Amino acid sequence: MSKKKKVFNHYPALNIENAGSEGKCIARQEGKVVMVDFAVPGDIVNAQVYQIKKRFEFARITDIVTPSEDRVETFCKHFGTCGGCKWQQMSYPAQLKYKQQQVQDAFERLGKFPFPPIQPILGSVQTKEYRNKVEFSFTDRKWLSNKDQMGTLSKADNAGLGYHIPGRFDKVFELETCYLMPHLNNEIRNSIGAFCKANDYDYFNLYGQSGLMRNLMLRNNSKGEWMLLVSFGHDDALKREALLQHIHQNFPQITSLLYVINTKLNDTFHDLDIEIYAGNDHLVEELEGIQFKIGAKSFFQTNTQQTLTLYNAAREMAALTGQELVYDLYTGVGTIALFVAKQAKKVVGIEYVPQAIEDAKKNALLNGFNHTAFYAGDMKDLLSKQFAEENGLPDVVITDPPRAGMHEDVIKQLLDLRPKRIVYVSCNPATQARDIALMMEVYKVSKVQAVDMFPHTHHVENIALLELK
Repeated sequence: MSKKKKVFNHYPALNIENAGSEGKCIARQEGKVVMVDFAVPGDIVNAQVYQIKKRFEFARITDIVTPSEDRVETFCKHFGTCGGCKWQQMSYPAQLKYKQQQVQDAFERLGKFPFPPIQPILGSVQTKEYRNKVEFSFTDRKWLSNKDQMGTLSKADNAGLGYHIPGRFDKVFELETCYLMPHLNNEIRNSIGAFCKANDYDYFNLYGQSGLMRNLMLRNNSKGEWMLLVSFGHDDALKREALLQHIHQNFPQITSLLYVINTKLNDTFHDLDIEIYAGNDHLVEELEGIQFKIGAKSFFQTNTQQTLTLYNAAREMAALTGQELVYDLYTGVGTIALFVAKQAKKVVGIEYVPQAIEDAKKNALLNGFNHTAFYAGDMKDLLSKQFAEENGLPDVVITDPPRAGMHEDVIKQLLDLRPKRIVYVSCNPATQARDIALMMEVYKVSKVQAVDMFPHTHHVENIALLELK
């Protein structure tokens, strides 16, 4: 007996009221909250529901009845397929408005603590080609918008090199032009794709975990130097050498040409040996004269120009006079720690990734800083009373945790240490608000500053200054 196909509602003339979570926008119909893909607040649209949850529905636009004043033409042909720039249909001033609103809502509704008016959000000067790192995947069965083509294409036409479809590990679409990095990223990627297809290189099969060509990672710095890491699914010395030689001859801008052999069941390479084919094993980036060596495995903020804006705002909130002991929690490769080092008496960085701490120590030596110290370990275990006794009580703590926020044990330890100021940098205002709420008996929020690091996305960075009451 066949299952009865579920029929979802089609809503005419939905009024898009506000921006919501994950880049979607909010409408209401008959008391229901409807989350609409690729809408803009102020739109009036016809929409088809495609998923129903307990508290809300998800819908796609079938027709735009009346466009919002904030709706603009999209610039990328992959819009709607790629998950990278979900807000490019919205004017940039409107994007900034709703990102700041996201912070306001998180602090009001989740944090429920008093805070001063949020400073006007700091927008990005560059809204295209602002990233310094992207990653691409190969597939032997690319995603097809025309299902009639399935099973009819040649091996070369079936092969694809691009990004994953949002939410699908097994679906990669063929990318022609990406506007996240300078245009050279497209020339390099498309040249590699053309070479591999012309020479019958096997693209990776995500189900069978087989195939030669697996991933590409591109990085660049503000000097115009590029790093390329080619990830092979197995080793084929002749084909590997031919491809890398082709790249080396055609792209002199690549000053760090690397490769890795990855036979694992996942794409991560941080536990694998990176081999140098040509050039250096790193790039060097500079922020205010401070140099950072960035290897293939290094973490570095992906919007270099806006990183300066973010770090300047954080340093200003720290209000350093040169006499302070600063703890930098979740320090990564020490970017914030070294950025504030000239204004501090001493800086102590803590990070759970040992390789990142090794990079931080190297970067400190590179810049001649002998008043910094870096430690690797689980934050909730390492940040203790004994640690403070050995390294000194901090006057200022700068914390920049991952999206999940800080562990409760870390928050408890901060409350015990009671630094005069805590500068909380966050890529997730919701978990930031949750964490700050747990410190309100001891601290007050003195300043809030949102920063846009990722134009055309719903993501927002936020800095909050906490001071002892």
